[in-house]
Amino acid sequence: MNPYAYVPADDPLFGPVRIELDHEAGTLGVSGDGLPPVDIRRAPHTVPESHVPIGTRDPEHLTLLIDGSEETLRPSKGFLTRRSYRVEVVSGARKCSYLLVPDSLGTSRLLRDERLLGVFTSSGDGRVSADWEAAGESERARDPYDASVGYGLAAAFGTGAEPMWQLTLNAALDLWP
Repeated sequence: MNPYAYVPADDPLFGPVRIELDHEAGTLGVSGDGLPPVDIRRAPHTVPESHVPIGTRDPEHLTLLIDGSEETLRPSKGFLTRRSYRVEVVSGARKCSYLLVPDSLGTSRLLRDERLLGVFTSSGDGRVSADWEAAGESERARDPYDASVGYGLAAAFGTGAEPMWQLTLNAALDLWP
């Protein structure tokens, strides 16, 4: 199956961002002029989960390459709290960590070393948008690497999560005979 290529996201800081997501094959590619390419792959023979765009949240079955370097990808399982849907990247190349964590029903915050970079929106269909925070005087500016990580995580895992009470209710209803 061919990957689905979407109309490039028009990022306000970094221009067009191309995203190719193939749920069935378990591949995601993010690229753009001046952006380091991101490649996320699901391991072969992993049965895809329909509610995760890349097909799994199991870190043992996922590989993340940013600009050709393998980085550590740690998606949480996702269960009863919004925070349980977080996705962490530990970048050996940049000596920092990134965290994409839901903050509403449809959006997730991207943080670098616990500093807010921006808010991403994606319904899990490969279309992503970003609303960047202004960098403070003591912070380094948002850069293309930040954008690549944010768009990659948002496209691969979607953004947002239901509130805790709704997630708890859904879990309880799933147990009901």
